[in-house]
Amino acid sequence: MLRHVAYTIALFAVLLTGCSSGGGGDDTATSRAEVPIGEKDSHYLFYSGGHSGQVFVSGIPSMRDLSRIPVFAPSPGHGYGYDDESREMLGDYTWGDVHHPALSKTDGTYDGRWLFVNDNAHNRIARIDLNTFKTAEIIGPIPNASGNHGSSFVTENTEYALTATRFSVPLPKGRYAPVEDYEEEFNGIVSGIAIDEETGSMGVDWQILTPPFNWDLGSTGKGPSSGWAFWTSYNSEMASDSLEIQASQMDRDYAAFVNWEAAEDAAEDGNYTMIDGVPVIDPAEAPGVMYFVPVAKSPHGIDVTPDGRWIVAGGKLDPTAQVFDFEDVQAAIEEEDFQGEVRGIPVLNYDRVLEGAVPVGQGPLHTQYDGRGNAYTSLFIESSVAKWSLPPWTDEEKEDLSQVVTDKIDIHYNIGHLVIGGSDTREPQGDWLVAMNKIAGDRPLRTGLSKPETSQLIDISGEEMEMVAESYTSPEPHFAQILPADAIQPDQVLRQSDNDHPEAVWDPEEAGITRDGNEVTVHMIAQRSMFTPDVIEVEQGEDVTIHVTNVEQVADMIHGIGIGEHDTSIIMDPGETKTFSFSTEETGVFPFYCTNFCSALHQEMQGYIAVRPSE
Repeated sequence: MLRHVAYTIALFAVLLTGCSSGGGGDDTATSRAEVPIGEKDSHYLFYSGGHSGQVFVSGIPSMRDLSRIPVFAPSPGHGYGYDDESREMLGDYTWGDVHHPALSKTDGTYDGRWLFVNDNAHNRIARIDLNTFKTAEIIGPIPNASGNHGSSFVTENTEYALTATRFSVPLPKGRYAPVEDYEEEFNGIVSGIAIDEETGSMGVDWQILTPPFNWDLGSTGKGPSSGWAFWTSYNSEMASDSLEIQASQMDRDYAAFVNWEAAEDAAEDGNYTMIDGVPVIDPAEAPGVMYFVPVAKSPHGIDVTPDGRWIVAGGKLDPTAQVFDFEDVQAAIEEEDFQGEVRGIPVLNYDRVLEGAVPVGQGPLHTQYDGRGNAYTSLFIESSVAKWSLPPWTDEEKEDLSQVVTDKIDIHYNIGHLVIGGSDTREPQGDWLVAMNKIAGDRPLRTGLSKPETSQLIDISGEEMEMVAESYTSPEPHFAQILPADAIQPDQVLRQSDNDHPEAVWDPEEAGITRDGNEVTVHMIAQRSMFTPDVIEVEQGEDVTIHVTNVEQVADMIHGIGIGEHDTSIIMDPGETKTFSFSTEETGVFPFYCTNFCSALHQEMQGYIAVRPSE
């Protein structure tokens, strides 16, 4: 209340004094988000792009859009999904649902190598190379998994990206069972996706069988909780229809506390059943792998503090953030202080492991940390963010935990996720918080029936939170990651010495056309402002493969190839070689041209594919 009064007085003072330029302008909250023309932001913001299948990249504090990284969906502007390599990565799907990006780590802090993202729709996980800002690998669909939502959560030294299923299905996948037999016949899965420490390449190492709960979000441990991971679930009722009603019958749901190092040991010891080529561990038969902890109803986020001791969960139907003490968790496990079991998996004594339930407000979803002992929880129903103090608390505070809520700020509107740089590491960068909101309301210019979503930048460097900037994104960011700009130095040119494409050619004398029966191979060079060769004579019915190298060694000198009436868009960044293939089904002469403006003679950069009738 006092804060609102102070704001009103300040506003009244501004109205009285007018908007003179005589000082104070640089001290406003908004000015702290300004990045002068020609200067750069201090941080990258990597948004998940939801069902666009992309990752959106912006700068902080300006919130200016920088780029988009196509991952699970074709992007003609990037040539992604049109050349042979990216088309093979995409496989049979032309879209994906990106929810939770996770940066690679070393010793519990971001190392700037890779960004991992999940596909909730088709049970895949992708790795983006932060040296190039390009998707380097996609694996999946992950065997035995359905709805890869509780993903991708990276361990302290990027040993694993850990995932959990939103949906349960009969296993192995492809087996039929009536949906009314859901509780008996369906199962969920937690997966350990192993990551090669040198190359980043991924593979499914082991899985853990779970009851048919809907696994939601997770996080990984550090410090005292190193080697553990945590997920929330909803639908502990194991209902199969009308979940809004049927999955809200019990007082609480469950969080899973998973000892992934114990899962590794169980897999190495052969304590598993092989299902669809993957070792699947039954936690009832492998004690110590998984425990359940009761949490507030319909939880969403579960987040580990930077020191690794406190685990905070928020239940959408309970106005509190529940704080669990991992030291008490370990003691309860050692003393077998359980309040029951579910399918042979012990349920820890709730009162033993709960440190306290902080009354943050209506609809708590996610919590982030600034590294200064403060937590920030998004409140979907209230459209606000609550700031509160982490334990240890005084005896007086424990008697009334509303005392530890130190600030609130209104958000526009219905905030979902929020992110602070490094919140999931040992060393957060606690100056900026980004609120990602589900409803834009009347704030942006009207854009027809579909509206953008709002992201709002909040300065959290002081005692009180201050909103300093707002931006709009296409649907639909879920979570994001913030990385200091100086943590990476992305390449701007692929040097000739680093181009390992076996079909790259750099000298026009090496470019040309060869034939082997019905197969036509073209080695092409793109350079300002011509293609070599620029006329390709083929016969109807031949299969054509073109390897095109952009021989430019200057940053920003991008070339592309668009072929008329062939649905082909290939982009070659400086120094890159791309391969694409097509069959000459129609006769005629088809122009191709450079799609990226590259020089004063850009318009002249063109050629022809001439398809003569077969003899």
